Amino acid sequence: MGLTASVLAIDAGNSKTDVAVVAADGRVLATARGGGFRPPAVGVAAAVGELAATVTRAYEVAGVDTVAHVSACLANADLPVEEEQLAAALHARAWGDTVEVRNDTFAILRAGVAEPRGVAVVCGAGINCVGMRPDGRTARFPAIGRISGDWGGGWGLAEEALWSAARAEDGRGAPTDLARTLPAYFGLGTMYDLIEALHLERLAPHRRHELTPVLFATAAAGDAVARGIVDRLAEEVVALATVALTRLDLLTEEAPVLLGGGVLTAGHAQLDDGIRERLAARAPKAAARVVRARPVLGAALLGLDRVGADARAQERLRAHFAE
Repeated sequence: MGLTASVLAIDAGNSKTDVAVVAADGRVLATARGGGFRPPAVGVAAAVGELAATVTRAYEVAGVDTVAHVSACLANADLPVEEEQLAAALHARAWGDTVEVRNDTFAILRAGVAEPRGVAVVCGAGINCVGMRPDGRTARFPAIGRISGDWGGGWGLAEEALWSAARAEDGRGAPTDLARTLPAYFGLGTMYDLIEALHLERLAPHRRHELTPVLFATAAAGDAVARGIVDRLAEEVVALATVALTRLDLLTEEAPVLLGGGVLTAGHAQLDDGIRERLAARAPKAAARVVRARPVLGAALLGLDRVGADARAQERLRAHFAE
């Protein structure tokens, strides 16, 4: 095979998986898409088994059966011990000579920078933050929910909106239009109706995440409680970024803060302005920007970093995913 295929890049999220087979010169030989990657739900062996079907399709198109390096950025790889377990499972598949597993937030960071230097905050269903320096130093958080100090993410925002609306309706909390807009989204008249529907699962539990856009719309209409929740998210994003920059000794240097995930790329004006204002106050040399590139690009760039590819290879790879 020679240098025909150098990197297998994997970006595996909760809802979908993207893989790419990349040559050392940055040419993309094949791509494939598969379903979500959920080791906590199905176990590591089953999750990697489902991933195998996607990798096999890409390898068949590329005409290869192995590569020099596997660069995998995976959801649910939240702790170093989980990365090690997943790396061992991928290595056992013999897809490449070497394997490196990182949390999928690293893919968004690397996709947004010309070198592995900076910080990324991702807010989708959950929230996470990572940072990197070219010398290999990283900053990260466990990002496994409230037990690791997390607040935010689409799921958490919906929960906070429901909490505030319930208390507004029964008099324990401040008045908020969320008490009307949240149940109205599901065609219900009151928060009591919505609480009952969720508790008895007449509405599937996963549907509560649909309320996050309702929260932002209510905030944009001027509701004080909803705006307070959005402001709290801006505070959390900046707190994560500032801590990561500090750990990497980047707080006093010019450094990018990349924003990714559905909540941070949706263009919510109050949230965007709040993040930039707070970041300017706490990390004046940091520059926030949204990353819209596909995260598999970041996984592939991390792979090219590992195999020592040159800048032209990176440019060729970026050009492919910009098409």
